[in-house]
Parts: sequence; C-alpha cells; structure tokens
Amino acid sequence: MSDHEHETFESADAGASLTYPQQAGTIRKNGYIVINGKPCKVADVATSKTGKHGHAKCHFVGIDIFTGKKYEDLTPSSHNCDVPNISRTEYSLVDINDEGFCTLMLENGTTREDLKLPSGTDDYDKLAEQLVEEVKAEKDVLVTVLKSMGTEVIHSYKVSGGGK
Repeated sequence: MSDHEHETFESADAGASLTYPQQAGTIRKNGYIVINGKPCKVADVATSKTGKHGHAKCHFVGIDIFTGKKYEDLTPSSHNCDVPNISRTEYSLVDINDEGFCTLMLENGTTREDLKLPSGTDDYDKLAEQLVEEVKAEKDVLVTVLKSMGTEVIHSYKVSGGGK
C-alpha cells in the first residue's frame, strides 16, 4: 500500500452476519425470515404436499418488521432460507433535538445521538409524537431499539418511575 491509501473499516460488529441459513420446513409462524431482502416476521406458513416430481413447498407470508409491508415467498421445504439476526437494546431517552435526533443513554453511561425518531408508518409517526410528549413532560422514558440487517429503529417505549 502506498502512503496515500488508507484502509478504513466502517463496521465494528466482530464479523457477525446479518442473516443465518435455516431450512424452510423448520420456519414457523411468528418466526423471522428474509423475503425480498427485507427482515420479516412470519405471519403465515402453508406447506403443500410433495408433488409427483418435486419437493413439498412452503408458502410464507411475512410482515416487514420496519415498514409493516406484506411480502410473500414460495420455497421448497428442503431448501435453506435466510433468517435475519435481530437484536433489541434498551436505552434511556435523554432528549430529542429540533431535527428529531434522539440522545440515548445505555446503563453504563455511554450516549449516542445518531438515531432519529421513528417515521414512515402511521404507527411510527404516532410513536414519535408520544415520545416527544413524554420528553416534554420530563418523564423517565426507556426506548427499545430494534436492529436487523444494518437498520436500527426505535420500536417501542415504556415510562419508568415518576419522572425527574
């Protein structure tokens, strides 16, 4: 490498994969699956019988965990499907600035200010309004951040204690 080339690594996830393979026949309702590149919660699974020349097939109906859109997929039950790695982290909501960015704090005291209020769906817009009201009322708010496939969203919240 020459002096002017610098290799940068933007990720700090210890090489963890965004998805892992799972046999289609073992995925059940209320589980998770990747359909059209989107992490989805499985709303319905229908398995057809084996045909004269082939495999049993699984028909998945999934709801995108971030947008609420419905997706469908048809896969032979013996084939592998991608299942998203999903993590939930709880933060204390400290403040919300004028641009809608949230100041979040972990239990160990570290803060982050790179996450915006949720938006894009009616539920997320309503959640954002509620969070702004709770912060204005100076209540202690714990938010749950859902992370999957490189996307992070404030998914839910609860008020703890009486306030400040």
